Amino acid sequence: MTHTIRIAEADISFACEAAETILDAAERAGFTIPYSCRKGVCSSCEGTLVAGRVTVGHARQVDGPAGALRFCQARPCGNVAITPVAIANVRQVLKRFAATVRDIGRPAAGVSVLSLRLPIGRRVPFRAGQYVRVLLGDGDSRSYSLANAPQHNDRVELHVRHVPGGRFSGAGLAALKPGDKVDLELPYGTSCPPDGPAPLILLATGTGFAPVQSIVEDLVRRGAARPVHLFWGGRTMADLYAAERVGGWTARLAWFRFTPVLSRPPAGEGVCPGRVQDAALMEYPDMSGCVVHACGNPAMVAGARRLLTIRAGLPAAQYFADAFLPSDGAGW
Repeated sequence: MTHTIRIAEADISFACEAAETILDAAERAGFTIPYSCRKGVCSSCEGTLVAGRVTVGHARQVDGPAGALRFCQARPCGNVAITPVAIANVRQVLKRFAATVRDIGRPAAGVSVLSLRLPIGRRVPFRAGQYVRVLLGDGDSRSYSLANAPQHNDRVELHVRHVPGGRFSGAGLAALKPGDKVDLELPYGTSCPPDGPAPLILLATGTGFAPVQSIVEDLVRRGAARPVHLFWGGRTMADLYAAERVGGWTARLAWFRFTPVLSRPPAGEGVCPGRVQDAALMEYPDMSGCVVHACGNPAMVAGARRLLTIRAGLPAAQYFADAFLPSDGAGW
């Protein structure tokens, strides 16, 4: 059965199958609604159900009017009206490539940096904060943030956290060597911090540093000088595997600041204990004029959004996030 999704107070509507999510239907119709994780964690696609009924997840039904509806999880029970944070009639062109492995670095225990080269003469424009899907050959895939600057769009750099039993991060990655091929589809994601003078607060845990690297290197190459403050969390300093690179940014970029946040901090100054969102709130009790980009474990991404919008006055529309979580609950 096909239903109609109408954008309230706009001359936009599109068809949606009963088993299809509203986000998928919008994209199929050529519209782009902000999204990132597509698993109901990051809240990037969150909007309002103005009228009608939807099924969320497997069974929960929601009747409009209702707020905080995540369109990546909502399937219509009939015709519905919604109000997304934003919608644009721009179809993102996805491209598939067999990329070549250039190098595999291991900057820390449990983390690999995979450098790939696209076919000669091929480039894929993307925005800092977007991600790529690694295709596994049987219809399955794994998603990783692009860590290279958008100006270097003839290559792909991925930061891969090793997960025991993971299809790609485990045996698949261990078997790769320079010259091997990796099938990719890109670019995905709309959770990219906007340009502008507003201070940019970056929250990352673990390999959530990957899009941070892309964002900062993009600003450097474009000559931007907006205030940027990175809060990067791990258990110990060894988990902050690109600390030398970040130290270089701190030394040469007057507009960049870095606060390491550790759950097992050593004695001494310069390190914040606890959670990255708490450290950011302590430094910025008023975020009404800031933009926040969070990337890493789902608990941090969801917790930071709640904390900073409620306690620091951060407008929900100025919170951009990318939650790292296993595909379909399985290992990566």
